[in-house]
Amino acid sequence: MREAAISIMHDHDLEEALAALRQGGTILFPTDTNWKVGCDACNTEAIQKIYELKNQDFSQSFILLVDSIEMLKDYVKNLHPKLETLMVYHVRPLTIVYDRPKNLPSNAVASDGSVAIRIPQDEYCRYLIKSFGRPLVVTSARISKEPLPDNFSEISKTVKKKVDYIAKHRQEEHSLNDPSVIVRLSSRGELLFLRE
Repeated sequence: MREAAISIMHDHDLEEALAALRQGGTILFPTDTNWKVGCDACNTEAIQKIYELKNQDFSQSFILLVDSIEMLKDYVKNLHPKLETLMVYHVRPLTIVYDRPKNLPSNAVASDGSVAIRIPQDEYCRYLIKSFGRPLVVTSARISKEPLPDNFSEISKTVKKKVDYIAKHRQEEHSLNDPSVIVRLSSRGELLFLRE
């Protein structure tokens, strides 16, 4: 019911964001943690734009956002039941690092062959991804090595000028949400918490 309300309330905003993504553009939008710059995770050229915007080294990887476990299974091999259970019951935003992803361009994958993926808890964000039909590559809304902005108003003019679309949703909020927990499954099937 809430997703339907969100789609009605932000229909124009969503359509413009989707148009930018479909054209291989970049967008600035809120997630369940903080504001991110994002693009189509399956578009090599769009991901290249993010690297250039961030002035970021190619060895550094991004996070992918998917709308559901079903979408996640299209991009990872053999989703471990332990990870699936963790996603269902975990309360805080949860990013999981997976080995050997599939169906992704090489510049969406870390140099060690892994990829970090999260199902965002923000409904607007999930609806955007669901409507787009593919994952989004996301990164913090800042140039590399600059301070992390606490809210939309603190995002630099440089970042705002370089993206192709800026979402109108949640621009008025002034607090930064907690970063996600980051987890990886060891080769022995143990959960390793890389950030709690």
